[in-house]
Amino acid sequence: MELVFSALLIFFLRIGDVSIGTLRTLFTVQGKKKLAPVLGLFESLIWVIAIRQIFSQLDNPWNIAGYGAGFATGTLIGILIEEKLAIGFHQIYVISRHHTDGIADALRKNLFGVTIIPGEGGTGGMAIITSMIKRSRLKEFQKIIDGIDATAFISIQNAMLYRGFTHGARK
Repeated sequence: MELVFSALLIFFLRIGDVSIGTLRTLFTVQGKKKLAPVLGLFESLIWVIAIRQIFSQLDNPWNIAGYGAGFATGTLIGILIEEKLAIGFHQIYVISRHHTDGIADALRKNLFGVTIIPGEGGTGGMAIITSMIKRSRLKEFQKIIDGIDATAFISIQNAMLYRGFTHGARK
């Protein structure tokens, strides 16, 4: 029974430290200088406890299985937490053959900042809608576009806001 308990302890410790590590990486990339080191502290403390447990019983294969399974599960949970938090911004480009103005109007009506840029494609002139949005509003943004032009080309990149006003940021 002690062998199973030890493996489960390691499993849950790894879920904790890997999930925190995923968030720490996100916050590091986003330049969150106060939060990322605090998460790093807790991540490393939990990892030390887990690795100590493994080294105290090196002959227990269940510990190794718990370590690996905890890492895999922690990775998944970290991603799910990050998706729910949706911290940060997306830079989005939309190209619609016939509905550029309608899409731009609908997005503006819903407090999304929109810029229309003239472009030249393989078939001639077109317009590119660009917008910087909060990641938490991505589904709303996509739903508006899909309701007007389900065939519009949409490109989404993660972005870090340097400075300036983001329309609808106070919504």
